[in-house]
Amino acid sequence: MKKRYCIIPQILLLFWFSLDMTGIYFNNTYLVTRSYKDDGIFFLIYLAAMILFIFKENVGKWAVAVWTSLWFVIQFLCHEWYTIFGKGIMGSLEGKIKYFSGAIKWLEIDGGYIPDVYHTILHILILTVVITSAIYIRNSKKEI
Repeated sequence: MKKRYCIIPQILLLFWFSLDMTGIYFNNTYLVTRSYKDDGIFFLIYLAAMILFIFKENVGKWAVAVWTSLWFVIQFLCHEWYTIFGKGIMGSLEGKIKYFSGAIKWLEIDGGYIPDVYHTILHILILTVVITSAIYIRNSKKEI
């Protein structure tokens, strides 16, 4: 896999996640709230890993792969876990539903939590970066 095929999903993820830093609001709803105080460190770590990948590929490819893998696990525990098990590490199911009540959703189920549109796309992008990074690392080992 060529480096550019690995960078494209990384750039898409960086763009999508930057929406979390600014927030996207509509009349009575939002795609994502401005959450730089809560998520800014995740953004900066990912940005640093990506910059490392671009300028110091041997270290950066591992930084991106490790960070996005950890980030995906954290996101899974904070969102999909609630959908699957009805409880989780970030408070009650009812609190989670209430917290994201104004978000744009794919669908709503009374008493159930389904990740909103923003988080679903975020998780798909994170997982895409994890997969493309792993493929890139595997292929770069074969070239040596």
